[in-house]
Amino acid sequence: MMNHVDRFHTALTVLAGHGHIKQRLIKAYEDNLVAINEDELPILLRQPFADLRRQMHGVTPLNGEGPICASVRKMSFDDASDCAALVVSMYGAISQIEDYAPTTCATKELVSEQKLAERLFWAQNQLGV
Repeated sequence: MMNHVDRFHTALTVLAGHGHIKQRLIKAYEDNLVAINEDELPILLRQPFADLRRQMHGVTPLNGEGPICASVRKMSFDDASDCAALVVSMYGAISQIEDYAPTTCATKELVSEQKLAERLFWAQNQLGV
């Protein structure tokens, strides 16, 4: 199972690829981020991710179209770019947090509270929180 850092990284790869920003945003979100429950994310990322989810599911679909396609179709170019930028910011934040968060009990390594606080502060500044 992919962890969240990997999911965001793969989404970034799609966003950096070829094609229209709206098509890349749909693919990045549907293939990598849609299955993430914001409650599984670090606290700092829960609200930005919930906001992204709201934007990506905000429009009622028509004619067999899914809610993500319908929502992105109705977005302006700037709105789609802002969503993509939010994914980039969240990836930066989650990768910084994950680098310094203990991952398993087996590692028996304690992360200093100061280092974690510094990374959380950096991540907050990246997200504009």
